[in-house]
Amino acid sequence: MFFNFILIALFERLAQNLQSFLENAPGLVVVMFFFIAWCGCWLPVATLLAVALKWQPSKPLKPEQKLPLLVSLYLLAPLILWAAIWLTNTPLSNYGFLANISILSSLAVGFSLGILSLVVVFAWQFWLGWCRFEESNIKQLPSILLPILLIALFVSGIEELVFRGFLFSELEQNYSVGIAAVVSSLIFAALHLVWEQRETIPQLPGLWLMGMVLVLARLSDRGNLGIAWGLHAGWVWAIACLDTAQLINYSDRVSEWVTGKNKKPLAGLAGIACLLLTAVILWLYDRHHLK
Repeated sequence: MFFNFILIALFERLAQNLQSFLENAPGLVVVMFFFIAWCGCWLPVATLLAVALKWQPSKPLKPEQKLPLLVSLYLLAPLILWAAIWLTNTPLSNYGFLANISILSSLAVGFSLGILSLVVVFAWQFWLGWCRFEESNIKQLPSILLPILLIALFVSGIEELVFRGFLFSELEQNYSVGIAAVVSSLIFAALHLVWEQRETIPQLPGLWLMGMVLVLARLSDRGNLGIAWGLHAGWVWAIACLDTAQLINYSDRVSEWVTGKNKKPLAGLAGIACLLLTAVILWLYDRHHLK
C-alpha cells in the first residue's frame, strides 16, 4: 500500500514537472514530444499485431495486414494528443477543431470539392483516351461505398487533426505560416514511407503538395479543419472506391508518369493537376469570403 502511494506521488510529481516544461517549451519541442510518445506507445502494439498477422519485414504489407496496424496507430493518436493538450494547457480549438455544427457544413463543402476535382481530372483523361471506365464493375460499388466512407472519414480526420491541426499550429508559434506549412507537409509526406517505400517514393512530391493544399484549405476556412477534413476524406474515399472496384483501366497512350506511376494518381501529372485545380478553387473561395 505504501509502495503504491509512493508510485502515485512520483507520477504526479513527474506529470507536474513535464507540464511546467511543455507549457513554456517552443512548439518544435512539443511536436517532438508528441511524435516520440505516439511512436513509443504504438510500437509494442504494432509488434504484437505483426506477430499475430504473420507479417515478414522482407515482404510488403498486404491490405488485410496493413488495416489493423493503421487502425491501431490512429486510435492512439487522439489519446496522445489529449495528453499533449492537457500538458500544454492548449484548447483543442487552437488546432482548428470546433465541436459545433459549422464543422459539418465545412466538411460537406470540402468533401464535395474533393469529389469534384477528381471528376474533372478523370473526365479529362477519359476524353483524351488515357483511361477507360469499366462499367461491368459498377455492381461492386454498393457493398463498398459505406465501409470505405467510414474509413476515409476516420483516417483523414485523424491525419488532419495531427498534421494540419496540431503540427501546423505548433510550428506556426515559432515560424512563419509558409515555413510551418512546408515543414508540416514534408513530415506528412515522409511518414507515408512507414507503410510502403517502393510505391510511396514516386508519390512524395504529390504528397507534399497535397499537404500544402490542405493547409490552404484550413486557412481558407478561417483556421478550422472542416474543409481540409472533407477534402482529404473525399479524395481518399473516391480513389479507394475506384481502386477496390477496379473501375479505371489505364491505356498505354501516355507515360505512367502522366496518369500516375503504379496507378497512383499522386505519382503522376494528372494527380498534380488535380491538386493545383483544388488550390485555385480554394484561393478563389478565400478571396470571396474576404469580401
